[in-house]
This record gives sequence, structure tokens and C-alpha cells, in this order.
Amino acid sequence: MFLRSHKRIKDGKEHRYFSIEESRRLRSGRVVQRRVLYLGEINDSQQAAWRKTLEVFDEQQQQYTTLSLFPEDRPIPTAAVDSLQVKLSEMKLRRARPYGDCWLACELWRQLELDRFWEERLPRGREPVSWALVLELLVANRLIDPGSEFRLHRQWFDQSAMDVLLGVDFTIAEKDRLYRCLDRILEHKQDLFVHLQQRWKNLFDTQFDVLLYDLTSTYWEGEAEQNPKAKRGYSRDGRPDCKQVVVALVITPEGFPLAYEVMDGNTSDKTTLRGFLSKIENLYGQARRVWLMDRGIPTEAILAEMRQAEQRFYLVGTSKARVTKYEKHWLELPWHKVRDSVQVKLFSRDGELYVLAKSEGRQQKEIAIRRKKLARLLRKLRTMRRSCPKRDQLLMRVGAAKTEAGRAFGFVKINLPKASQPVTRESFTFQVDKARLKEAEFRDGHYLLRTNLVAEDPAVLWDRYVQLTQIEAAFQCLKSELGIRPIHHQLEHRADAHILVACLAYCLMVTLRHRLRMQAPGLTPRAVLEKLAGIQMLDVSFPTADGRRLTMPRYTEADPEQALLLHHLNLILPQMHASFHHRSPSWTRSSARRQSPSATPCGIANRRHSSRQGSMSRANGHRPSGNLLWPAGTRSSSGRNLRQRPIYARLPVHNRESQLCLSYTSTSM
Repeated sequence: MFLRSHKRIKDGKEHRYFSIEESRRLRSGRVVQRRVLYLGEINDSQQAAWRKTLEVFDEQQQQYTTLSLFPEDRPIPTAAVDSLQVKLSEMKLRRARPYGDCWLACELWRQLELDRFWEERLPRGREPVSWALVLELLVANRLIDPGSEFRLHRQWFDQSAMDVLLGVDFTIAEKDRLYRCLDRILEHKQDLFVHLQQRWKNLFDTQFDVLLYDLTSTYWEGEAEQNPKAKRGYSRDGRPDCKQVVVALVITPEGFPLAYEVMDGNTSDKTTLRGFLSKIENLYGQARRVWLMDRGIPTEAILAEMRQAEQRFYLVGTSKARVTKYEKHWLELPWHKVRDSVQVKLFSRDGELYVLAKSEGRQQKEIAIRRKKLARLLRKLRTMRRSCPKRDQLLMRVGAAKTEAGRAFGFVKINLPKASQPVTRESFTFQVDKARLKEAEFRDGHYLLRTNLVAEDPAVLWDRYVQLTQIEAAFQCLKSELGIRPIHHQLEHRADAHILVACLAYCLMVTLRHRLRMQAPGLTPRAVLEKLAGIQMLDVSFPTADGRRLTMPRYTEADPEQALLLHHLNLILPQMHASFHHRSPSWTRSSARRQSPSATPCGIANRRHSSRQGSMSRANGHRPSGNLLWPAGTRSSSGRNLRQRPIYARLPVHNRESQLCLSYTSTSM
């Protein structure tokens, strides 16, 4: 294997990147090179007066050969300092783990300036790790691979590149630390959404004059006896056997959340709207806003209050019973075509505008859904009629078929045998109510909307109403992709914090989705995360000539598909400028168990150039802090305890010299 340099001119400056190449001889005798690992830019483009060199030990010739990490067209200066003797022939690639998806999650976190927001509100105190970093770890885990805090502690952290991206060791993933972080974030929920609203406005010029409001539920595993909100109620998850909480959510048509509230599990939808109207006005001030809701949320009293207010507007659906109620008015009015397959009729009454919309596409869809359920129901009934089971078994089977068919069951007339009659083909009959089915199909695709926007264009009203599917998509994302359910936390504040972490992950998800719509339409956030997860991080390990080991984390080169995706998103992977952090200064049972067998106690890590650098940067005026780990019981020939000393080297970082620490561990115990 050998080092190869690649030159690139960027912004008028010359940059050189390195990779490890392997020579392979083919059957034809020709020698080809295979790229083993991409190392990134490990030297500065400026002509500096110093160079970092490595001496490679040739085991066959039993001598040392100086190998420059710089191209062959640049001479090695005679004043090279801080050299280190390593064995390139024994280089090993260890601990492969996903890097690209973790880096993208951290990049989205930075774009929303959540690092600055939480650093200001979660003081570090005497903790060895910032609480803002712990929260970022929790949200990244929820976005990439949802799981419990214990699973993050036990498994996911060691299998991800978050230690390198956050510049920390396993201390951040201690089980108790993850749970304690949940205890500190709930009080900042309102300030968080005000901050996010401003960031989305700056990034995407988002408007917040149309709001979508709806409710969902999420259930518990366990009794949740210590949580007063956990109660049984109408379950939207199909789990009436479990206690639950109700989550009310307000989002924009683009999917950006503005507020949410966690309520008791038996909360009625009709009792929630008045509080949210005041909540949004208190958070973001009074402004002209249009509220889009399902028909079961507002009451007539609340709609009357909104009509009397100056800047509160609504657009809600109504039950199909109202279509029948005002049928005489609709029959006399003409249809107005607002879309290729959408027609509307308008009717004003009591200060409201009623819009009867007919969509051919939705009519065909509803008819197809009903016919599918009806055909399945008829097949089951025919099977029962052929087998002629006992009456009790027949009643149970009919009940199960009724539950599965739903409303389609009402279009079939069934004659069941009496208690004294046997089940025969004559006593058990059924037939389709064709007149009722025809009437229902005629009304399919008809929607009656009501609003106090009496001067609004009907086409705009219809487009806004169909945007209610966005909030259903938000609930599906929270439950399926981000794993908000089931809840295992038994304490009220931790269960609420669990929902807040999931909402933060959804904020990252919807930010990525909006960027994809503008720059890479057709792709989904989950597909992008899975594609970038193919960019792996590996620990490049070199044994030194004196029996120690040097470890450098490096990520693999992006393939053409990944490079094209990053190009469309205007994202650039960070170069692996070596910056170093220390692992735990003491060899404890916990740290020894959690470290990977191939991981060094003090390794090289890539840290984002931000305020997190702290004492690790030369710009702060002192060397890296922390102690290097040396196995207990190691003594010199004189009996004195050996103390490990760090090797300091100078590597170019962003066109300036930076004091860095090469770490190592002994190969003999």
C-alpha cells in the first residue's frame, strides 16, 4: 500500500487530498491500483516552513525509511520535527460504522442553530459533557435509528460516528446522563418553537398565515401509574387496551410545526381548540390566520366566536348530513369548474360561505375502497353459507366480518336463523342493498366546506382544505419513521420530554424535506439518510516501532450517487483535519466494557469547527487537556510507575498552525 495525492484547484487555491492505494497484479500481468481509503486533506495548501513526516519501518531490510505525507514534487525539509516511526505494512482498518447519516443530522441541527439555542439555555455546570451535545445525540438517534435511551447507551452510540462528530467519548452516552437530559428541556419548549419559526422564515421565507390543526394519540407500554395524563380513551392507534395521551399539533401547509400540547388520554377533541387559539396568539402575536380543521374539532360556539373576532378565520369540513339538509338549495345552483376534475357550488348563510365541492378523482377512489371492502365481505358470507357452521359460531364470524368491513357492512342485508333454527342455506341468506349503494356512490366525492372567508376564491378554498393531508403525514412520520410510540417512560415529565425529542427530530426531518423539494425533488428524507449511511467511518490503525498504536478515524469516499446527492443539496463533507480528544482518564469497569476492542483510549477525532472546540484548539492559548490512559500495573525496569506522555505534532488546519496531540496506547500489558 502507498499514499497517493490528488490535486484540486478550489477558489483559486491549490488543495491536495490523500488516499491509501493498493497495487494489485491481474492475470494478464498488468498492475492496477485500488483505492482502499480516502484520507482527506491532511496537509495545508500554503508553502509552510515545516512539514510533518513519518518514518516507516521496513521489516525486510530492518531499517527506517522516511516517507513524506506530501507529494513527491515537494522536497522534505531538513528541519522536519516531531517524526513518528510507524509500520505501514501492518495498517489495519477497524470499527466500520455509518458516518454520512450522522453527519447530515448534525448539519441540519447546525443549520437550525439549535446548537447555539441549547447552549444558551442548558448550562454545563460541572458536567464533563455539555447538555446541548447530549440532546443533539438523543435527537440524532431518534432521526436516524429510533430507539430507547437504553438502546442508545447499550448499542447505537458505539455503532455510529457520533463520538467523532460531537468530539466526545462514551461519557456522553452514559445511561443516567441521557435520562437526566430529558429532565432539563421541557421548560424551554415555547422558546424553542419561537426560535424555529424565525429560522424557517429566514431559510425558506415561510409564511405562517395558514395553520393546520389536528389531534392524535400515542399509547403506553405498562400501567403508567405515576403519570396522571395516562388515561384510556378513543385510540387512534387501534390500542384501546392501553393507556394513552392525546397530542394536539399545529403545523403550516409545508409541514413546519409551530406548537404542540400533550393532554390527558381521554381529552375530547372539541375542548382543545379555544386554548390553542390563545396559545398561538400569545406566542407569535395577533395576525391574520386561517385555521384548517376536521369537522369534529370545532363546536358551533367556537365558530361563532371566531366569526366575531377580526383576524380569526376558519375553513372546516361538515358532515354529509348537512348536504342533505341544504339539498334544495344545491339542486338549483349551477356548478362552477375550478379544476380539471373539481367543481363547486357556493351558498351563503348566517355570515358563512358554504362550498359544495365535487371531485371526480376522490369519487372514484371512495367507490373503489367501498367496493373492495364489500367484495371481501361477500366472499366471507358465501363461505359461511357453504360451510353452514353452528349458530353461535356463525354469529361470531359475522361479527368479525362486520368489524373488518366497517361502514360497508351497512350495504348488505343479512337474514340470520333464529335461536331454534338450524343453520342452512335457506335460513341464512344475504343480499346487497343496491338502492342504498347507488345513492352512496352518487354522493361520494362530495365535500361540504364552511368558512367565514366569504370573499375567498373557491379554488383557493379547495386547495387549502386538501392540505389537511399534510398534518396526517406529520402524525404518520412521528409514529412510523421516528418511533414516538409506544412510550415506556413512567414519569410524566420524561414522557413529555420523549415527545419533545421526537418533535425535534421531526423538525430536522421536515427541514430536510423542504430542501429536497427545492433542490432534489422526488427524493424523501428517509431515502437520503439511508443513501448517505453508506459513507462509512473507519479507524485507520498503525502500530508504531516502539510498540504503541496510532489510530486515525477517516470516512470512506462518497460513491458517484452519494456525491451527486451532496452536490444537489449544496453540502460538502468536512475534511478530516486531525483534531484530537481524550477518552476517559481512568480505567473503570464501565469504560472498559463500553470501548470497542479496536478503539484506543485516546484517539484522533474530527470535530466540527465551532464553539465546541474549547480547550482542544490552539486558538484558546493552551495545549489539549486531559490524561492519557496507561494500563494499571505497568512498571519500568527500575520499578517506577510509567506515565504516558502525549506526542505533540504540527499539522496544517485551515491555513494556520494548530497544536495537536497524537495519542497512543501500549500493545503490551
